[in-house]
Amino acid sequence: MIGTSDGFSLHSGWFDRGAQHALAQEILERVARSPLYQPTMPRTGKPLSVKMTNLGPLGWMTDKQGGYRYQSRHPVTDEPWPDIPETLIALWDAVSGWPDPPQACLVNWYGPDARMGLHVDADEDAKSAPVVSVSLGDAARFRLGGPTRKGPTRSMRLNSGDVVVLGGESRRFHHGVDRIYAGSSTLLPPDWRPGRINLTLRRVRQSF
Repeated sequence: MIGTSDGFSLHSGWFDRGAQHALAQEILERVARSPLYQPTMPRTGKPLSVKMTNLGPLGWMTDKQGGYRYQSRHPVTDEPWPDIPETLIALWDAVSGWPDPPQACLVNWYGPDARMGLHVDADEDAKSAPVVSVSLGDAARFRLGGPTRKGPTRSMRLNSGDVVVLGGESRRFHHGVDRIYAGSSTLLPPDWRPGRINLTLRRVRQSF
């Protein structure tokens, strides 16, 4: 594990190959019921380069009509989001240090050319609760900055099975994905390759 005084930690290889495969199967089964869609930016209406869906009682979404927000139903199917796998609940309990369970699991699929600009996860009421993310499939170059967008940044490679925790001060740090190393993993089924799935666990409300 790589940990820093600002609350950031990287748990390389938290999930071994067998555990990655099992978790990927659980995610893909839920995505079949709650399909990926392409969200849009609130101000411009421009589509994000990632496709996404959610798991859990609440799901994060964005569009030009409603902006950034959480809601309980899929915007295309109008069905409730599927449940969060127990494997991810156990991960949250092990690494988050937070007493309440996650309420949202954002599922982002990055194709070979997808990126995620520097941003801060800021749409949650429980702003002190950490963010926990899991990488599955192709590796990515992850960039971590600080509390200001124009501050210094550091980059690191995230491989399939790695877990990142943004807690403490780092919860408010800018972060993003600069690059997908297409073809670096054979974990996902052929119709999902090349590509990377990122799972982001968040506590949204202070309490139920």
